[in-house]
Amino acid sequence: MPFAPLSILPRSVMGLAKEVAKALLRRPVVGVSAAARTSDGRWLLVRRGDTGTWGLPGGTLEWGETLRSCVVRELAEEAGVVGATVGRLVGVYSRPDRDIRFHAVTVLVTADIAEPTRKPVNPLEIREVRLFRDDELPSEIALGMTDLLAAARRGEGEPILE
Repeated sequence: MPFAPLSILPRSVMGLAKEVAKALLRRPVVGVSAAARTSDGRWLLVRRGDTGTWGLPGGTLEWGETLRSCVVRELAEEAGVVGATVGRLVGVYSRPDRDIRFHAVTVLVTADIAEPTRKPVNPLEIREVRLFRDDELPSEIALGMTDLLAAARRGEGEPILE
């Protein structure tokens, strides 16, 4: 097995290596973020390990994955959410300066969720998970996504077509 030595590396190291590889490729990547909300109206945010700021959960679309399955996977990995229901497409955002790591084209979708029941898979990437009422939301959301969350809060969006 030629890749056996890689299997002993912690998941966090492998995740970091994957992010570096994307930056080296110098091509835009497709990212998916979730404006996720509980039935009582609280918004799910994650405290990022790299910046220490609160942000929308999400990540990059993997080969062979649909937007829906990516959102469900990322909510489980980053926030410990089980059984998310993906709602509408809020928008597609491509401003290159949003993320200093790489140029991401971010697809923002809504999701209805129950309260998280598990810890994040990678504690180096996600330090904390919290539900916020509208009046508790931080004034700035990580990676320049304050306007994305504002669009979701206004109810913008269309059904997702797959």
